[in-house]
Amino acid sequence: VEVMAVHYIQRGRELRELDVERENDHTWFLSQEWVGMALYANAFAEDLQGLGRRLGYLQELGVNLLHVMPILKCPAGASDGGYAVSDYRNVDERVGHLDDLRELAGKLRKRDMLLTLDVVVNHVSDQHEWARQARAGKQRYQDDFYIFENRDVPDMFEETMPEIFPETSPGNFTWDEDLGQWVMTVFNHYQWDLNYGNPAVFIEMLDILLFWANQGADILRLDAVAFLWKKIGTTCQNEREAHLILQLFKDCCQVTAPGVLFIAEAIVAPLEIIKYFGEDAIIAKECEIAYNATFMALLWDAVATRNAKLLDLGIRSLPNKLDRATWLNYIRCHDDIGLGFDDGDIRLAGYEPRSHRQFLVDYFTGTYPESPARGQPFGRNEKSGDARISGSLASLAGLETAIESGDQEIIGQRIDLILLLHGMIMSFGGIPLLYYGDEIGMLNDFSYMTDAEKAHDSRWIHRPLIDWDKAERRHQKGSPEQRLFDGIRKMIAVRKSTPAFADFNNRELIDTGNPHLFVFMRSNPFELSDHVLVVGNFDDAPQSLTLSDLGNRGEFEYARLRDLCSGEAPSLFKDQLVIPPFRFYWLSSR
Repeated sequence: VEVMAVHYIQRGRELRELDVERENDHTWFLSQEWVGMALYANAFAEDLQGLGRRLGYLQELGVNLLHVMPILKCPAGASDGGYAVSDYRNVDERVGHLDDLRELAGKLRKRDMLLTLDVVVNHVSDQHEWARQARAGKQRYQDDFYIFENRDVPDMFEETMPEIFPETSPGNFTWDEDLGQWVMTVFNHYQWDLNYGNPAVFIEMLDILLFWANQGADILRLDAVAFLWKKIGTTCQNEREAHLILQLFKDCCQVTAPGVLFIAEAIVAPLEIIKYFGEDAIIAKECEIAYNATFMALLWDAVATRNAKLLDLGIRSLPNKLDRATWLNYIRCHDDIGLGFDDGDIRLAGYEPRSHRQFLVDYFTGTYPESPARGQPFGRNEKSGDARISGSLASLAGLETAIESGDQEIIGQRIDLILLLHGMIMSFGGIPLLYYGDEIGMLNDFSYMTDAEKAHDSRWIHRPLIDWDKAERRHQKGSPEQRLFDGIRKMIAVRKSTPAFADFNNRELIDTGNPHLFVFMRSNPFELSDHVLVVGNFDDAPQSLTLSDLGNRGEFEYARLRDLCSGEAPSLFKDQLVIPPFRFYWLSSR
């Protein structure tokens, strides 16, 4: 209570006014007007000050939600890309200072742009003061972690706990020489898991969350929330107590900073991820926003197979979200691509789960014959044969291979595919989250291989320094950069002006009988007769959709259809809509 009160008193007038405004419009973040981008401040603009000077570029594209990837202080050489925090109340000097962050937050507010910041709630760096004090023998700080004198208890945990990074950090416990004991380190040996069984840990982390809310963060991304509670005999993921901790975080934040939203970074099975909204019938009592990792992975499956069978089945298996909650829909992010599809859905699509996942890894790493993808394997588990995938969007989608071929037709086809993927996340329902560089077709960057601290982690292949010379080519008519940037900019503008794309559970999947098409209807929640038919063709050949198969949607069968994005009337043959290869339509009958 004292922590909440102190931060409430310290909360600035502008932020309190935003709190009141957002409480009066409690579904404000469900609007179709929000479009995000995730980026590293030092990769996009050298530092936070430079990022403030680049906001015009984001506004030119139409982005109004900025996710600045981790900026808290981390040790050099053992930072896990910013997720091994050694000081929760200081900005890492490599990107600037706390005053720079406050200045950036102010600039964003003036532009009606939202700021998202990361807070790692599951673990800390082994260089954090709490870990240093624990090593010094202070019991008060040892109680913040899972520390054991011998392997008896750790071995009991290991019987059921999976390995997160089996290649680089096998097992879930590390022997600490200075401490002379075993420490739970689920992610990396230098990241000590916090023990939320100790109430002091919760109070301290709440203090940290409210601190960053008061620096101007509109949204806090809570990292690794699925791992917050550890219990012998379980996977130590998605436990009920983890949800209770998140509910209490949300309740406390609602008191002090009610305008601030939470994102759940929980890349787990579809039936589990939905629980991170909370189990109320309407209101998200844990996190208002969650990553739609299922949709992301299913889109990549459709790219590799050139059909939408598994995509359609997987989305139908995804439970409806709460009314006052929303998805972050994305194609690429700073992390790898996991293939966590439901085995039952894979079988229904006509595949054998293990061999299908192996096909996807082979396809996107370019070892499958005739695959145009140029990805890298990540986190390969030699025991199970599982692997995940790294790579930039453009390289995974085949644009890198196409540019090397010099074939303009193939280049155009790959650009169409990238725009198709963006067309899906823009219209699906939720907040589309772009990844920096994708808007200009940035390719794989192998420079990380010369850095000994990064060379072991293939995810750095898609965490490049942005090439501003390449970005300037967005003004060069006919270039891949111009076609991608302008294509994405156009669909963002159309999305913002299309009320049917707001996220009020107003999406209906449509079975067309054509496995190459992914089709759904979006309805305007404020005008029931206003619909948008979204059609995506994942094949390299034209496909058709029989409009009379849409059931009671007669306005699409008999009206003159218009594609909202291009403004054109699509090709029709009798009552069949023809969709060109790797193209999408947002169709209106108005």
